[in-house]
Amino acid sequence: MNRKQLLTGLVVLAVIAIGVVAYMVFSEPTNDNASLTSGGTKYAVTLSSYDRTLGNPKAPITIVEYAAPTCPHCAHFEMTLFPFIKTNYIDTGKVYYVFRVFPLSQVDVAAESMARCLPAENYFQFIDLLFRNQPKWDPDGYQIPDVHAALVDMGRIAGMSADQVDKCISDQDAQKRATDVGLFAQKTYNINGTPTFLVNGEIAPPFESTDDIKKYLDAVLAKK
Repeated sequence: MNRKQLLTGLVVLAVIAIGVVAYMVFSEPTNDNASLTSGGTKYAVTLSSYDRTLGNPKAPITIVEYAAPTCPHCAHFEMTLFPFIKTNYIDTGKVYYVFRVFPLSQVDVAAESMARCLPAENYFQFIDLLFRNQPKWDPDGYQIPDVHAALVDMGRIAGMSADQVDKCISDQDAQKRATDVGLFAQKTYNINGTPTFLVNGEIAPPFESTDDIKKYLDAVLAKK
């Protein structure tokens, strides 16, 4: 498969993903988690070796974040609010953090497939790179004339060759696993937007500020 064919495939699959609900039952990016269950249903959350995590697995709080590389709200959270959680809760042993990609389009699947090609210890660094550089590669809200070339550029920054990027994007097993993670979240937790946070099995309300985060997490800690 040459690069032109690969790009065509990405565009076609992105259209299918957005237009055919039966294929990927996902919504457009949204931060309206208020429409989801908050403080109600408590879910049993099972972690696996496939999860990418930070912190102490024995921490009193487990946060599972469902996010999409193309989601602008997710990028905003990553850049402005996540550092507060990392410093005050993850690094201090209070939070075990789990990150899962909830694909909103096939471009998210491609980005996640690239991230999974990297060593596990470089995973979060690459996701952070994607979030901070959305205007350079993300077709959702930006004029990106060649999505494939843009992803290759992101891969090069992470030390990947163009051929490696193509191989990663074309990995059908990685594509299926990324899609399955999203479908599981939608069916099991009724998640239909990103970012969504499961805190000790409960869907948290939207985090708009560090004050929101502190108030919510400290209240959870107080119950321990």
